[in-house]
Amino acid sequence: MASRTLYGLVLAAASLHADRTAVTFCGGSGASDGSVSLLYRDLIQLSEELSRVLVKYCSPSSLIGLYCSDDLLVPVWILGILQSDAAYVPLDPEAPGFVAAKVMSQCGIKYCAVTNGLVQQFQASLMEYITMEICVELPKFRVTLMQIESRPVAKGTDQVRAQTVDVPGYKGLAYVLHTSGTTGAPKTISAGDVVFLASPLTFDPSVVDIFLALSSGAQLLIVPMVMKKMPNRLARLLFKDHRTTVLQVTPTLLMRFGPRILQQDVLSSSSSVRVLALGGEACPPPALLSSWRHKDNKTCIYNIYGVTEVSCWACCYKIPESLLLSINPPSSVPLGAPLMETVVEVRDEHGCIVSEGEGQVFIGGEDRVCLLDGEDTAVPGTKRATGDWVTVKDNQLYYLGRRDRIIKRNGKRLNLDSLQQLILSLPQVQACAVGLYEGLRLLAFVVSSAAGDQMAASAFPSGSAQPDADVTSLILKQLSLLLPSHSVPDALVLVPELSLTPHGKVDMEALMRTYSRQRGLRFSQAGDLKETLLTGWQEALGLPGDVSIDEQSNFLFAGGDSLKALHLCEDILSSMGVSSSNLLEIILDGTFSDVLHHLTWLVPPEESSTSIAKSKKRPASPPTGIIGKRAHKSTEMEEEKLGFKVVRRASEVMEVNTRKADRTETLQVFGGKDLSRSANMSLSLSWSSDTGRCVDASPVIVLRDNQRSDVPKATVLIGSHSHRVQALDLVSGNLLWERVLGDRIEASAAVSRCGSLVVVGCYDGCVYFLCSDSGETRWLFKTGNAVKSSPAVDPVSGLVVVGSHDGHVYALNPQLQLCVWKHHCGGGAVFSSPHLLATHRRLYAASLGGQLLCLDLDSGHVVWSYCRDTPFFSSPNSFCGHVVIGSVDGNICCLRDTGELLWQFLTEGPVFSSPCFVPEQQTLLCGSHDGRLYCLNCADGSLVWTFQTTGKVYSTPCVFDGFAAGQKGVLVGVASTDGTIWILDVRDGQIVTSHTLPGEVFSSPVVWGNILVIGCRNDYVYCLNLKSEPKDV
Repeated sequence: MASRTLYGLVLAAASLHADRTAVTFCGGSGASDGSVSLLYRDLIQLSEELSRVLVKYCSPSSLIGLYCSDDLLVPVWILGILQSDAAYVPLDPEAPGFVAAKVMSQCGIKYCAVTNGLVQQFQASLMEYITMEICVELPKFRVTLMQIESRPVAKGTDQVRAQTVDVPGYKGLAYVLHTSGTTGAPKTISAGDVVFLASPLTFDPSVVDIFLALSSGAQLLIVPMVMKKMPNRLARLLFKDHRTTVLQVTPTLLMRFGPRILQQDVLSSSSSVRVLALGGEACPPPALLSSWRHKDNKTCIYNIYGVTEVSCWACCYKIPESLLLSINPPSSVPLGAPLMETVVEVRDEHGCIVSEGEGQVFIGGEDRVCLLDGEDTAVPGTKRATGDWVTVKDNQLYYLGRRDRIIKRNGKRLNLDSLQQLILSLPQVQACAVGLYEGLRLLAFVVSSAAGDQMAASAFPSGSAQPDADVTSLILKQLSLLLPSHSVPDALVLVPELSLTPHGKVDMEALMRTYSRQRGLRFSQAGDLKETLLTGWQEALGLPGDVSIDEQSNFLFAGGDSLKALHLCEDILSSMGVSSSNLLEIILDGTFSDVLHHLTWLVPPEESSTSIAKSKKRPASPPTGIIGKRAHKSTEMEEEKLGFKVVRRASEVMEVNTRKADRTETLQVFGGKDLSRSANMSLSLSWSSDTGRCVDASPVIVLRDNQRSDVPKATVLIGSHSHRVQALDLVSGNLLWERVLGDRIEASAAVSRCGSLVVVGCYDGCVYFLCSDSGETRWLFKTGNAVKSSPAVDPVSGLVVVGSHDGHVYALNPQLQLCVWKHHCGGGAVFSSPHLLATHRRLYAASLGGQLLCLDLDSGHVVWSYCRDTPFFSSPNSFCGHVVIGSVDGNICCLRDTGELLWQFLTEGPVFSSPCFVPEQQTLLCGSHDGRLYCLNCADGSLVWTFQTTGKVYSTPCVFDGFAAGQKGVLVGVASTDGTIWILDVRDGQIVTSHTLPGEVFSSPVVWGNILVIGCRNDYVYCLNLKSEPKDV
């Protein structure tokens, strides 16, 4: 019976293939770049050794959480847990803490294995919801076993009682995702295969990939998540370096490779891929599959279907070669026959079995059971509704789509998935996703064939072969010939690639944000009323921007309809910020000139001739010269001559070639109306950028003087746990350049005194000096451990000072590319960022060993030291000769310039936040893990006011002038870890506005003018607009 368990299957394979490679982990772009492997004998030996440890510390028949990222030892951890008579429950380290806490509570998890690199993150994100105690640290396995217990009341989680999974007759539980079963698979896998682990552990296809490989003596190939987002590198790794033979992916992930790679590598005549299994989404039509496939290709292509609640795979259809070679292939592929011990039924809306026609799929079987939320027992034979609708024809099931993807439009039925498949069949289209914007506007997001190949081939794509307007017009013209008017998309949005969820499916929410951003930018760039109307008129009719409009033309006669007229009406009124009950009627019955005349009447005379863009969410147009590195013509010396500003967290500003000092307290603003207190302020999304992993770093804004304009060229610099550094246009969010470094990036960047270098620390122990124009490496300095400290730049000498987890502070000269001095900080890593006082030639640095040091900036010699015996995660800051820092013991401490403690203020939680000063009021601001932001008197530390957030305050506050946002006086922005950004009046702590992001936030906000930028743990960096409107009287 042992062989019937997952571990037993792997053990049997290992006995036959002990000396074969079981697992390969590749962190780079090829086999010669960081690939490490385990043999089957090593895999079994390590997993058995781990299981003995788990048996010693864990209760029998328990569930053990697995909190990890991609690693060579993933199969060791899983098999070790299974061999210890336990089941594993994968927990997503990228998800908010309350999500993992809810899973733990529902499953009654008492133990969790946490990879060593994520222990600090695990503790920080979950300490509010669970109590935790380290059972044992296992360096050999790079994992720490923790005993956990849910707190009596876990904020942010549902009040769900902990339930131990107990399914009568189904002992031997292997894993808990949302199901408890294994699946049938094509029985074509052998010891010579290489199986790619495409899915995260929290997505059930990962179970198929892992045990399909390891039960067959095959090799399991694992790569970091970030590599899965780089099509060209991933293709080289899979198909050239490791010759992958089994590929189970979603169609969207497959299509990201682009036609060129699909034709030349994946489905070429010499392709290494023997089995291509497509699931999770509708299978591409046979004609499209055939266009990728060489006539001599031998790859077996499967359409697989299933739902997590019952089985990862429930149906499987091997697409016959005859179908792929057919001159007139069908538009869709059948779902196929049910797998072993699986029952599939189709029922209509009344619950009756359907043998021909449309209905909903139900899946179950005697051995296909699961427990859903609130269920204590599973009834064998239960069939679960899938929510998927199919057509039954000739005993085959053809996928129609989700119920909510079949809509009525203008009173007529429209299947969004069928429309998507039709668009996908056009030769100009490589990938496509169709959705409804705000429940009404029909959008098609399209990756054009030329753009797709370009994205796959280069990290820095240039313009497409055809102008976007031509491609859009051509596609819409073809659709108008193929479809009735109600099925033609209202807008076709060209994107470089389709955004994906962590499970590899289309991220429709991210695509909708892209559309909203592009649409807002297009209207904001329109000038007067006529240009605004012209822009909306062209977009509603699907016309290119260079097409002229006759002022006497009627909207309906020009190709519009009532639905498009409604959209145009909404767009115009929204962009102008006015209301009109007559506008829709005028658009339908009148001319372009009539509509323009009506709008002129709506807008006050003093505003009708000015730029509508002044009321938009962002400035009217991007500053010239920041579209990309190719557009940048000035030399580094010219840039320095022009001058620049660097805006960082805690309201720090470094200015070069200006008449101001190197540090200012209140930021200069772009402009705005002073609406004083009689205004309502709001925070709204301007743009967001996907970095690939959590963004804990804080952004840096660089503003360069512009020879051709009074508006500075503005760039956002930020790093991510995906190993990436991104340079983004502050106004539009366009990616200027991107670099992938050697490991995670948690530290915020800095800019050298000359302005030509971006300086950033990395988990690989290196400090990178990158060209500010292109991201190319100019110099790399290696420390002895991870660099999570943000560099500080001396505006006088140009020295860059940075701390390392090796316990040292380094002073680096980027011009000479040498280390001027280094100093050991007395024990413990240097996590916090050094702070320098250039005018006094002093440097302040703190360590996790509880040391706060004052060093001579030029020599590194100790001036004084202060020991607290508790770690300093907070970064020091100074004001009027006093140094302030937060401590893990809950105190905010102020020291004289001689190193003597002047005062301390006790909060009710650890202080990881760093202090920020309000010079005009002689006060300071600092957050605490007790969830409060504190405003203290600088002189004596007395409490001025406090504000309670809805989470913990890890980030550093940012003080800024409210003028640009239409508010009189000074404001403070701060984020709580639950994702909420708060804007407060700095005088009394009263809330002005707030905005919640869809993820946890450990990044600190940075504000310039009316723009706020911040990172989020949902992988995105966000740009938000601060805007005020007069209150209704």
